[in-house]
Amino acid sequence: MNEKRSFLPPAVGISSLLVIFAVLCITVFALLSMSTVRADGRLSESSARAVEGYYEADFAAEEILARLRAGEQPEGVVYKNGVYTYACPISETQALLVEVKVEGSEYTVLRWQAKSTAHWEADDSLPVWIGE
Repeated sequence: MNEKRSFLPPAVGISSLLVIFAVLCITVFALLSMSTVRADGRLSESSARAVEGYYEADFAAEEILARLRAGEQPEGVVYKNGVYTYACPISETQALLVEVKVEGSEYTVLRWQAKSTAHWEADDSLPVWIGE
């Protein structure tokens, strides 16, 4: 009774390898999709805050303009050479700058511009060839 028995592991066929590969691909694509959804969500929230801030500043600027047309000069409004100038904050780094010329009930908007108020400093750390 000296029979030799050899144990062979179950053969993994090509179909099993394809199924494993497909499951891995689907898992990777699912994770990438989740990452994209999160990034898009953050971007849309940031965009919504920016738009909301702009329209709040626009509303405040319109209120100041209405008061100027009524003959008042609200605090923070500068009058120089027939032009009223004022700014309404949009965010920590932006403001809505307004210049209006008011003559009686008529008015002319000379400037209605969103502008950055953040301090900008040039980055000179990269050596750039200037042509000499």
